[in-house]
Amino acid sequence: MKQLQLQAVGLDRKPVGEPIIVPFSPTELSFAKGANYAEIPIPGLELPLLQFVRGEAETVSLELFLDASASTVPVTELARQLYKLATIVPERHCPPLVRVSWGSNFPGPSLGNSGQAENGFTAVVLSVARRFTLFAEDGTPLRALVTLSLKQYMSLSDQVSALNLQSPDHTRVHVVQEGETLPLIAFDAYADAATWPLIADHNRLTELRDLTPGTRLELPPLGVAP
Repeated sequence: MKQLQLQAVGLDRKPVGEPIIVPFSPTELSFAKGANYAEIPIPGLELPLLQFVRGEAETVSLELFLDASASTVPVTELARQLYKLATIVPERHCPPLVRVSWGSNFPGPSLGNSGQAENGFTAVVLSVARRFTLFAEDGTPLRALVTLSLKQYMSLSDQVSALNLQSPDHTRVHVVQEGETLPLIAFDAYADAATWPLIADHNRLTELRDLTPGTRLELPPLGVAP
């Protein structure tokens, strides 16, 4: 059976030292992903518009069971190695990156936005909690539970290549509806209410407060001057 491994790596993703091999596989893992939105108030509307600001790194939580009978490495040493994943490396002035791997199908398409199966992920360790639960008569720890909290790490170049962002590349036509405002139309067209001046300038609008229903407005590509 393939065992879970945690390997400290540098920014170049090359291994640093030996991997930490966990003797018992975790019984469960928790993945969490979030997104950050800003609220944009529009006069006359009951609810503010939500403007996407940025994504948030995915977090992973897992609990590892350590037992002296299942490994030639003492429980205290395994716990110490896991603890060091959250401590400063003198050469880098920060804790190391960690590559987590566990068989060819782990974690699958859980992390990232590519939808492709992965056989591991790179993260930083946010916290390490150690709890010793069994001791020998001389006080030597024989069992421990180590809880790890990790956060997904991707370099700037990796994120840009993975996003493959696209913008509208052609002019579209929008017919004004009752109660619509330029910020609302801009938000629907570009997901950014602050781009309404682009629509106003392109259509040479002079009356910005009262849009007549039925008016046809051209929505130009972003970045195109009128």
